Amino acid sequence: MSAAAGLTLGGGSALPAGTYIVESQTTGEVDPRERTDFWSEHVGSYQTRMDFRYASPETFRGEMIRQGTDTYQIVDWSCDKIEYVRTPRLVRQEPDPDYRFLLPLSGELVLRQDDQEARLAPGAGSLMTLGAPFQLLHDASLRGIIFSIPAREIDGPLNRKSPLATGIDLTTGLGKVVGSMLESLSAERESLTTTEFNAVSDRIVELLCMITVGDDRPDSSGHLTEVEAVVRRHVREHAADPGLTGTSMARALGWSLRQIQLALQRVGTTPRELIREERLRLVRDRLQCGECEHMTITDLAYASGFSSASALSTAFRQRFGVSPREMRHGVR
Repeated sequence: MSAAAGLTLGGGSALPAGTYIVESQTTGEVDPRERTDFWSEHVGSYQTRMDFRYASPETFRGEMIRQGTDTYQIVDWSCDKIEYVRTPRLVRQEPDPDYRFLLPLSGELVLRQDDQEARLAPGAGSLMTLGAPFQLLHDASLRGIIFSIPAREIDGPLNRKSPLATGIDLTTGLGKVVGSMLESLSAERESLTTTEFNAVSDRIVELLCMITVGDDRPDSSGHLTEVEAVVRRHVREHAADPGLTGTSMARALGWSLRQIQLALQRVGTTPRELIREERLRLVRDRLQCGECEHMTITDLAYASGFSSASALSTAFRQRFGVSPREMRHGVR
């Protein structure tokens, strides 16, 4: 391998709110002498600052297709043998708390992080963080998907940092659903809107949270898992109802409030927090939807279950880091 070459770019490039892009990059259009620099710059721009070690820099080839919004991103990539390293020094210089979910489609990935090693082949995936050093390497037969998830989208619902889940089985159960959704989201990249891409990504992250918490608490009850899934669906369908509460959910679903509280407690949330989270996502989607441009922030607040525009604005800024008006106008 060649000596590591540090990147001078910062972490993943920012997009204006409401934007959905699809773009491709290939070294085939670049002078062979500049291909490794080209690859390092684009990977660093899409992900975070890393060191790169190329097995054969003179003949290196790679391709990637990026799709994403200001919230989520998917990169489908294939390239020759390479090693990506995020050192403790780079983590200190450019902190980045966000997560990535790795999904190989062919070949094998090796991920080393937090004293764990995961060897990933098709049918297995892994959740990793950019907030800690890691080493990622693969051979020349690799093609994979890397799904970028802001830390707030996982840590917020869980009320804590997620346990890193290595070697998630994607051949059965929830894991298979997650893998299929990611592959479909990537394959349909040209046919999606901002709202559609974010909505599907939200559901994928919900499922990943269920998987990682399930790994962290292996003694959890299957019944409570079922209760949680039904409650989440009910909240999603009735989030705009200002009368939605834990008590009204229990009455509608035929379970006790205590059962619902226990089911949600397993994944680090409460009925009130789950309702607020779904309402905030509803507002975010409507802010980015052209059909809702005529609605004022006050209209959106009442139509999404909030008691006032000020209550919405306070909760929205805490959750997304910008006000509803700033998101509507593309301010990050």
